[in-house]
Amino acid sequence: MKINENADRDMAVMNVAHALTSDLRKCLLQHEFASFAVPGGTTPGPIFDAMSTVDIDWHRVHVLLTDERWVPEDDARSNAGLVKARLLTGKAAAAQFVSLYRDGLSVDDAAPQVATALASEVPISVLLLGMGADMHTASLFPGAPGVAAAMAPDAPLVCAVKPADQPEARITLSAQALSGAMDKHLVIFGDDKRAAFTASRNLPPEQAPISAVISGGTVHWAA
Repeated sequence: MKINENADRDMAVMNVAHALTSDLRKCLLQHEFASFAVPGGTTPGPIFDAMSTVDIDWHRVHVLLTDERWVPEDDARSNAGLVKARLLTGKAAAAQFVSLYRDGLSVDDAAPQVATALASEVPISVLLLGMGADMHTASLFPGAPGVAAAMAPDAPLVCAVKPADQPEARITLSAQALSGAMDKHLVIFGDDKRAAFTASRNLPPEQAPISAVISGGTVHWAA
């Protein structure tokens, strides 16, 4: 595992955007398409802005979310809205978005369908992750109903998770799917998250889900 320390968050954004686009270019030299899995939340927005201006073969890039709240894509809490507004614009508008949401179905009923639809996207070519102060990543929240199944070695590609402290259920890529990505990047900002990440390296995966997926990846940090 490599840890890149950046002088500030603006520098981190530029460096991460460059690393991700470089990994995508490398993948496209060898494969017909590249699958690019990304998180929601506030951290990746500026990274998406920077990437959307870069000239690569975006029409050969398949963008999917690492996890999604089980709400329609036009809902303000949908991660899809962030990706479409901040990444799938400019030059990156040519990329293909692969949705995790299925209108009219419950998350439990939809998960097997989504797993089938995503089968051709794995192993993930390039993965961008965030991490909460509780050491969750994607929707792998410590102790949440459904997380144990999502972190099992034989977990399906996607799983339903229902955090008790969240207003809606979620669908998430499993730990197995995330850990199997060819190129992995984790972005964390602030001393609190740096301390949490350091602690995660000495904790079992059920307490620190990030530790189950980031091995072999690159961690990008700024204060």
